[in-house]
Amino acid sequence: MRPTPAVAPDTTDPKRFLQKLRHISQRKTLFGRFVKALVIFKPRQQVVPLEIELLPQALEQHTYKVVRSIYFKRLEPFGFSINDTLALPDNDLERLGNALHMRTKRSRLSNTILFKEGDMLEPLALSESERLLRQTDYILDARVTINDSTSTQDSVDVVIYTRDVFSISGSGSASTSGTRLSLRDINFMGVGHQFRTTYRFGLSEPQPWQFTGSYLIENISSSYISAELLYQNTYYYKQQSLSFRRDFYATTTKYAGGASAAWFQTLQPTYILGEGPPPAPNEELSYIPLKYYTQDFWIARAFRLKSYDLARDNPSRFITAARVMNIKYTEGSGPTIQSARLYLAAFGYSLRRYYKDQYLFGFGRTEDIPAGNLLAITAGFEDGAVKNRPYLGVKGAFGKYNPSFGYLYGGVEYGSYRHNEAWEQGVLTSEVLYFTPLHRIRNWRWRHFIWNRTSIGLRRPDFFALDVDQEDGIRGFSSASVRGYRKFVLNYETNLFSPLTLFGFRLAIIGFADMAWLTNVQNRSPFKEKPYTGFGIGARFRNEYLPFNTIQILLGYYPRLPEVGGQQEFKIFQTGRQYYDFNELRFTQPLITEFR
Repeated sequence: MRPTPAVAPDTTDPKRFLQKLRHISQRKTLFGRFVKALVIFKPRQQVVPLEIELLPQALEQHTYKVVRSIYFKRLEPFGFSINDTLALPDNDLERLGNALHMRTKRSRLSNTILFKEGDMLEPLALSESERLLRQTDYILDARVTINDSTSTQDSVDVVIYTRDVFSISGSGSASTSGTRLSLRDINFMGVGHQFRTTYRFGLSEPQPWQFTGSYLIENISSSYISAELLYQNTYYYKQQSLSFRRDFYATTTKYAGGASAAWFQTLQPTYILGEGPPPAPNEELSYIPLKYYTQDFWIARAFRLKSYDLARDNPSRFITAARVMNIKYTEGSGPTIQSARLYLAAFGYSLRRYYKDQYLFGFGRTEDIPAGNLLAITAGFEDGAVKNRPYLGVKGAFGKYNPSFGYLYGGVEYGSYRHNEAWEQGVLTSEVLYFTPLHRIRNWRWRHFIWNRTSIGLRRPDFFALDVDQEDGIRGFSSASVRGYRKFVLNYETNLFSPLTLFGFRLAIIGFADMAWLTNVQNRSPFKEKPYTGFGIGARFRNEYLPFNTIQILLGYYPRLPEVGGQQEFKIFQTGRQYYDFNELRFTQPLITEFR
């Protein structure tokens, strides 16, 4: 009987490959220590099933009970887990990171939640507080729970778990064209204040340096009023501004409003302001200098609608709002420019719910998905230095989520001025965003995204204000000569989330395909033009515990690029943010529909 030949081990199996790496990392060689420092071999945590709706039934039974005590369990950024209380830092790098980090103050967390000791728990107070904690930049994840072992029929003890983000980050670069230094802290001294600074020097004329800096104070004295001071000075753009703002941060918020004052100095291309066509490829741009300042004030009130369910509050709200904005140009002119005072009033209906999911923009952390409906009608009057005209706008949007279907958002918005018995300077926009359910392939996860945006100008003098560069159309695409009047953009992206971790960064493989139709002819469909396209593949590295948590390196292929004579081109580019985001379905201040 012939012996059975030995079968070589399958080295392409990811599980066997990781076991091989683990074995190498246990060796006391230089290479073994390098592998141990590079690759984290922590066992994959058991995924805890999430309550899909943000108000689970387990919390409903505690509604209208008295809060007897609140205990905060604050976790450091590295090595700890909200889902696994036994998890601890297991290497010197994690322990060093935690030692350099200042945990969020209890007073800051207490100011964020919607209840205090001695309060009676309102519906949604627990779940909305959990969402608001996660919504901050400096909290990675949060859980608001009830200690059932000590709670009684009329009182509860609340336990709040939070895990911080390492808040300090900096970067720099140097080349023959100049040097850049950046520093930011999104949780200064643990009190939730944020500052960001970027300084460039050694630049060529006309301005050898550039500076941008801001300081943000969130939720002043538990009022949910935020204040921001901003200063920016570059050759093409200068800004100084101070603003105060309070949004409808929770579904139960009654009042919102804001006030701001700002001064601007900028150089705008002439074609953007309606002064001629865009330049041809390789043709030098011409600019118009603009100087202006603005003052902006608004206030809004939400009214609770009647509920026919005695056990639950009606999440729907009827909202009214008013806004006054003054803009004064001290230098510059154009067909779309005039000093004016704008008066706006808005009426709307809002219904918001939030659901929980994972692997949307993050790599396993809890993410809140907005769903519901929004309808707003805006009317106003512009008292201008050149002409006076009324304004009318309308906006409608919806968001739907189901674990087996995915998420679907759709919105449409229209706005226009009325002058000399005709509508002018109008814009019609629409947006559709869909992501599929999460597919699992062993320890890998897979999700697809589809995004559509449409902008149509109506009787506008600024025919060339639209572009399809980067976030406005095709990622990695840039062209000064591709400008238009109407556009239709379609983006597709697939994300394959891997179980690999390098230096604390999780890895995802990305593929994308972008298409954009654009026309600069009035009353002409953008589909009558040849589309611009971009295709690519790359990698996304994300560390949830750092403020600069995302690094994307992509290779793009562009079959039609005007700057190289319409020929195809490959580009390698890097970005630090995701390409799309949720629309919160939140009622904001009365707005003029944006043409972009």
